[in-house]
Amino acid sequence: MSSIVMRTESLGPIELAKYPVWEYINPDDTLVRPVVDLPVISLRGRIVGTKLKLSNGMEVWAILSNVHLRNIRKHEQFLAVWIIKDGQWCELARYHDVDRNKRSPDRLAHFLGVQIEDVFPLSYDISTVAIGLPEVVHGIINVEPKEKLTREQLVRLTFEPDDDATI
Repeated sequence: MSSIVMRTESLGPIELAKYPVWEYINPDDTLVRPVVDLPVISLRGRIVGTKLKLSNGMEVWAILSNVHLRNIRKHEQFLAVWIIKDGQWCELARYHDVDRNKRSPDRLAHFLGVQIEDVFPLSYDISTVAIGLPEVVHGIINVEPKEKLTREQLVRLTFEPDDDATI
């Protein structure tokens, strides 16, 4: 276990390159410490830093959270993405987030200084730091998920057990 503790918003490419996986250590998810025993079999309560490849080939550093290594449906619906550029973070909202207009795919494209078609689909590879379904560890992030769920379906999905909870 590492004695390094950082605020999540203080993480940057240097820290993410050195320690790709970080775990939350306080209830309000503001403090993290690096996970040094890799690869992990669960990302519950953890974030992972990785490079995302934009559709135009450009690479950017990002943090992924709500990564469900063994449940593709949960992963596609709840994956959270933060991208860093020039020391500033931009979070991408999902279709069901209440503040989507503030964190939309269009805003992300603007933040990156490119057109939306230059951004999506995004791709990433976390296979060196996490063990899970191939379509999760070698992931694609589309502008919208393949399936849009109703609020009731999202709530039910939230409470489905994670397959990695029993590993």
